[in-house]
Amino acid sequence: MATTCVSDATAEANERIRAFMAARAGRPLWSEEQAEYEQLLVRWADAVRERPQAAS
Repeated sequence: MATTCVSDATAEANERIRAFMAARAGRPLWSEEQAEYEQLLVRWADAVRERPQAAS
């Protein structure tokens, strides 16, 4: 299995998303929660784009 390099920022953003969703498991998100979730996704996507690329 290949090992991937995950930056601290990416791992932190992913953990925040997981914790956020785990706290709300089993019910739909309220509108304010949906907005917060979307902000977390933006932070995660930014962290993914900013991580160093592995040499091919």
